[in-house]
Amino acid sequence: MAGGWRGVLELTLLTCLLSTVISYTTPPILRDCTDFQTSGIFRDNNLRVQFLLFTPRNPTCAELIQINETLSTENSAFNASLETKVIIHGFRALGSKPSWIDDMVDSLLAAEAVNVVAVDWVCGATANYNQAVENVPRLSREVVALINHFLELGATEKSFHLVGVSLGAHVAGYVGQYFGGRIGRITGLDPAGYKFTHASPEERLDPSDAIFVEAVHTDTDTFGIRIPVGHVDYFVNGGRDQVGCPSIRKLYQYLICDHMRSVTMFITAMRGVCSYVGFPCASYWLFREGHCVECQSAPCPRIGKKYLQATPDVASSTIHPEDENTTTDIERELPDPDNNQELMYLLTTTDEPYCAHHILLEFNLLEQKENGITIEIQLISADIGTSKTKITVPKHTLEGRTLAAHRTPLCGVDMVTLRASSSWMSLRRRKEFSGTLCLAELPMSSRQEMICLPDVLSFFGGGHQTHNLAEIRSRHCQ
Repeated sequence: MAGGWRGVLELTLLTCLLSTVISYTTPPILRDCTDFQTSGIFRDNNLRVQFLLFTPRNPTCAELIQINETLSTENSAFNASLETKVIIHGFRALGSKPSWIDDMVDSLLAAEAVNVVAVDWVCGATANYNQAVENVPRLSREVVALINHFLELGATEKSFHLVGVSLGAHVAGYVGQYFGGRIGRITGLDPAGYKFTHASPEERLDPSDAIFVEAVHTDTDTFGIRIPVGHVDYFVNGGRDQVGCPSIRKLYQYLICDHMRSVTMFITAMRGVCSYVGFPCASYWLFREGHCVECQSAPCPRIGKKYLQATPDVASSTIHPEDENTTTDIERELPDPDNNQELMYLLTTTDEPYCAHHILLEFNLLEQKENGITIEIQLISADIGTSKTKITVPKHTLEGRTLAAHRTPLCGVDMVTLRASSSWMSLRRRKEFSGTLCLAELPMSSRQEMICLPDVLSFFGGGHQTHNLAEIRSRHCQ
């Protein structure tokens, strides 16, 4: 009988243990999934807002958050101890759900355990751009109410990261301004330019709106803002005319490709596919000419990575560029938002995911020429692809420099082909010159990092040469 009671007791304890485990591992029963609203050019397009919550427990099924109903949030999968990402889309010409929303939610949840809230204001952002602009402060107040609701549940201001696309970037700015810049982070993806370029800092995104504000500029000549608006502003390919975008024959894609490149790059960065490194420089021209090759006193910032404010004594506690998939709360000391804004430039390749290694190319003439020299250079990596660029050595100078965006590191380049300019005028003048070619991958801190072809290269008219880099790589690459 004693053994029988012991068996019953063991069974009871086992049942309790299993119940406890199940309660911790089984997701809560979720309400019906909610999706974005749709609108149209002939509808009233009054502002109607939905807040759609995604978490590690419901990564594909959005829960509708009703900020006026506390129980709706308390019974949801929201976790106040986690960071909260708030995605805010921009203008919707046709009233459809943004095609990139699901990918962005997925990338944010894949990167770390967070709450993700997608702000649906498709109604109010469709057809009439001027009306959508007028709705920006109204929408901002509703997002403020959402954040206050989460703060009441135990979240902290610093735990919020607002990701705003186009008009949504300025919505994030208004929200951050309401909280006195105490929001942890704002990412503006090609913040809208029309109606905001000449606005005051109080009426658009600016560095005072969060502890850290970053902006990715990809369409500054059409839909995006051309002025810096963050602590760090990335101007991709100079901020305009993104490589790999279609021709005007594909009109819709042609119109939105540059603007949406910022979104594609951010999603790719969050998934850890690419590390988009920005290099500080005074202008895009100086950057392309190879005059900004260093990262100064700290690692260069990367799109999508955390850079929260640090004190000088801990600013050196940074991660290294090779730690691609890691982030820390303190990575880089920020500039004073009242005095400094850092302009960052970077190149991409023509094909998605647009990952690029920045290769510095330098050609040194043996003697100066009366006319400028132009050399077309092609970097070749077997089974990976090629990249093309040009070096110009101005007249009466000895050195020309440029940058190439290549899919592999320099140590993955197999061959380099050089072709002298072969215009009719250059052939007529029978332009002859000789010099040396050196290469380096950014960032670099000294000329000792450059790899130089061992032989002097001589050109006559439109000649070309191909050189194998295998032997050079064996000496310089680990």
